[in-house]
Amino acid sequence: QVQPVESGGGLVQPGGSLRLSCVVSEFLLRNRVMGWYRQAPGKERLLVAWITSSGTTYYKDAVQGRFSISTDNGKNQMYLQMNSLKPEDTAVYFCNALTLVEQPDSWGQGTQVTVSS
Repeated sequence: QVQPVESGGGLVQPGGSLRLSCVVSEFLLRNRVMGWYRQAPGKERLLVAWITSSGTTYYKDAVQGRFSISTDNGKNQMYLQMNSLKPEDTAVYFCNALTLVEQPDSWGQGTQVTVSS
């Protein structure tokens, strides 16, 4: 199992922006629904945004209007543009195919996002 590689996290002030990237297999991007998940300290990992192989996007209410998910199949990458960040967005962010979430070895290391003044 080739694991995704997430990057782009960091420390940002409330109201700021970050763009996360995820390198993932071409097969998954072209054939699976892909999602961005986040896990805050002491909490379960939750899906926040997802995109179908045809490019249709969906968002959970907590990030609707602030986050944007996209893919670049030519680069085997998926992105999460995060704007108007809030302290409650602080978490480790992961990318994965929705069909693989029950497989522990399908997850990458994630990227830490901290929103704080």
